[in-house]
Amino acid sequence: MNDAAPDLKLPAETVAGPPVTPNAVDGVALARLYGEPLFSMPEDLYIPPDALEVILDAFEGPLDLLLYLIRRQNFNVLDIPMAPLTEQYLAYVEQIRARNLELAAEYLLMAALLIEIKSRMLLPVRKADTDEEVEDPRAELVRRLVEYERIKLAAQQIDEQPRLGRDFVQAIAVIEQTMILRLPAVGPADLQRAWLELLRRASLTAHHHIAREELSVREHMSRILKYLQGRRFAEFCDLFDPAQGVAVLVVHFLALLELARENLVEVTQAEPYAPLYVRLAYVPS
Repeated sequence: MNDAAPDLKLPAETVAGPPVTPNAVDGVALARLYGEPLFSMPEDLYIPPDALEVILDAFEGPLDLLLYLIRRQNFNVLDIPMAPLTEQYLAYVEQIRARNLELAAEYLLMAALLIEIKSRMLLPVRKADTDEEVEDPRAELVRRLVEYERIKLAAQQIDEQPRLGRDFVQAIAVIEQTMILRLPAVGPADLQRAWLELLRRASLTAHHHIAREELSVREHMSRILKYLQGRRFAEFCDLFDPAQGVAVLVVHFLALLELARENLVEVTQAEPYAPLYVRLAYVPS
């Protein structure tokens, strides 16, 4: 998008008529000049013609001006009446030529395009040699206007979105917290996963022996306590030997649960889904 075009302005006298000199009423001063009251307007007061101007509209380029003229007159953008549109456009260009000839160059280029389209529409239509329909001279201009309006509406929608620093500010809060290392608690689900893993491993090395075996939970509790003595901790899987069979694993696991229930051992882990560790819950004397 090029630099914004100068605001459409009209001299003050064309809007409000010739200036009228107000008179002092009941000795009331019209103004104060250097602290002194002024009861009448000076006769030799000179006001430049462009001192007071009324801003009507501002446009960002030739397409913006054309789109404004079309929408103001409720013209169909797909069927533009070129004669009135060209006349209104040229009237605006004549105003900005007197103020900024360099900026008016782009508007003059569009004016030449409008005049060319208007002239082509006055000429009789000739069919092409291939009997194809002749393209409308306004087609390219209509395409540019529709594309410009679509982009302009999209830009307005983007500008209406909340913007950091314009519509809201980012709040920053500083909270001082003491970092405390908290190990995750071991729940029944963790023990269940560890137990199922042991059963899976035991099933891989299972031997089919038909025998009657008497197993004691208290005996296995003593084995676990004896194994943990002198150790800071032991991995959960190291307490079990899958080669002894499922029956021994079941009794050994029940012995571990009984020790945990009696608060003789603790089952911990470093982080979620990490390996389980077992340690004594008391320090032997």
